[in-house]
Amino acid sequence: MQLHISPSMRSITISSNNGFTDLMKIKVAARHISYRTLFHTILIVAFLLPFVFILTALVTLEGANKCSSFDCFGRRFGPRFLGRVDDSGQKLVRDFYKIFNQVITEEIPDGLKLPDSFSQLVAELKNNHYDAKTFAFSLRAMMEKLEREIRESKVSELMNRHFAASSIPKGIHCFSLRLTDEYSSNAYARRQLPSPELLPVLSNNSYHHFVLSTDNILAASVVVTSVARSSLEPEKVVFHVITDKKTYAGMHSWFALNPVASIIVEVKGIHQFDWLTRENVPVLEAIESHHDFRNYYHGNHIAGENLSNTTPRSFASKLQARSPKYISLLNHLRIYLPELFPDLDKVVFLDDDVVIQRDLSPLWEIDLQGKVNGAIETCKGEDEWVMSKYFKNYFNFSHPLIAKHLDPDECAWAYGMNIFDLRAWRKTNIRETYHFWLKEVTYHLPSLSTISII
Repeated sequence: MQLHISPSMRSITISSNNGFTDLMKIKVAARHISYRTLFHTILIVAFLLPFVFILTALVTLEGANKCSSFDCFGRRFGPRFLGRVDDSGQKLVRDFYKIFNQVITEEIPDGLKLPDSFSQLVAELKNNHYDAKTFAFSLRAMMEKLEREIRESKVSELMNRHFAASSIPKGIHCFSLRLTDEYSSNAYARRQLPSPELLPVLSNNSYHHFVLSTDNILAASVVVTSVARSSLEPEKVVFHVITDKKTYAGMHSWFALNPVASIIVEVKGIHQFDWLTRENVPVLEAIESHHDFRNYYHGNHIAGENLSNTTPRSFASKLQARSPKYISLLNHLRIYLPELFPDLDKVVFLDDDVVIQRDLSPLWEIDLQGKVNGAIETCKGEDEWVMSKYFKNYFNFSHPLIAKHLDPDECAWAYGMNIFDLRAWRKTNIRETYHFWLKEVTYHLPSLSTISII
């Protein structure tokens, strides 16, 4: 950097060493310049020298870009002096947002090759020189592919759980077959249950009568044994075990060959109840004659499902609700208890998935005050998961028929253990109401899911 003062003192020139254009040139008028004016001029120049040094440094740094010092100075520092900063990064983000919004609304091009990983995507981006839109399409297609794979994986997991939970293990299946074979070859396995001298007890209301409806032999054994061991007076316990025709021989063999001490067990098959006819039990006709009804429960549970719009949890609920056990007559027998046991006044109905751990005899001392059913509510209690069940948790109230007849905030109850006053039941029209709903379900198959557990 050079400072040149003309001999006549009429101009002062400041220039850089590298031959660039003069940085500053001050011309003075032809009139005589006083020493005071000269002093002030030199003082101003001295004040400007640090800035000139900075400009020179910028020229050096920006030499590769071949930009003038003033241009670089203005481009770099001008916005800051004006309170602005370089928003080139923000502009890039805004451009990406714009491209992503376009990609979301457009169809993914046919034949777009999808990489298997993000690193492969970056490699192809470098090699093929993708533009931003192509990159965005590839990224979107990869994410949608991964979402489909995750959803399909979860649905597959739920299907496997469903089949594992609803199928019969080979060992238990063979166990039932061996007991059936024992029934045909062993006279002791076919002996009458209970023995003839105990038959009057089956209709004696001074005993505690339990009803269990199941086709699971081991589960029935667990329930009966747990009641016997927990009871303070097992000699007053009578168990009425009801099963289907295919399981009857094996169930009878088990309790005949493995009697439970002190308690009385009766094993009956559905086919042994004369009252259970198609005229009295409409569900029989629906099961036997309505093809769509059977296909809904026994058919392909995935066919027709839009898995892209189905959450894994809702799909799991549909699988549970469409279990074939719901059209098994064993699942509907509880509604016919007054007719199946016309001489009994009160019974306790148990599911086959419960284990009794205390004496249940006080249940027969409860005054139901003319009500039919005594059960445990599942909307009151400390356990928020178990004790939070209302009708709205079990029914789809978007269906007008459901919304018209049921209250979504009505408390639900546990069905694993219920006490029924059969005398009060016989004075009601519960069975007819049940048949009404069964008819609505049967003839409105598209709305079957509206009354299923969801």
